[in-house]
Amino acid sequence: MIVQRYPEHFIAPMREELTVLGFEDLPTPEAVDAAVARPGTTLLVVNSVCGCAAGKARPGIAMALAHPTRPTHLTTVFAGGDVEATAQARAHLAPYPPSSPAIALLKDGKVAFMLERRDIEGRPAERIAQALVQAFDEHC
Repeated sequence: MIVQRYPEHFIAPMREELTVLGFEDLPTPEAVDAAVARPGTTLLVVNSVCGCAAGKARPGIAMALAHPTRPTHLTTVFAGGDVEATAQARAHLAPYPPSSPAIALLKDGKVAFMLERRDIEGRPAERIAQALVQAFDEHC
């Protein structure tokens, strides 16, 4: 399988859309494992260059984070940039198949809620935010 790796100058602005919101960038498999092992709730976003990440996922995430109930930890990997870290993140999201973008809410290291690409590309950002807020209220 050939994995596309984008140059950092290309993905940096898309990466920054989440890091300015307080997301911790996880560039290595070890960083992913350490983040997932933390107690509490962790929002893990598999970020992407695709249009549904730009027009739906990232804006929906930003809207959801305005809600007073939020995950303890905010983390992200970038598919096509952090190739090994993304593979490790996806291993933690099993049995869900690889998807980018993807938004997972983990509770004590286990997936409690998941939005796969198929759930993201067909919804406007506002509906993604609503789904995340509901998940935050239920699991955080």
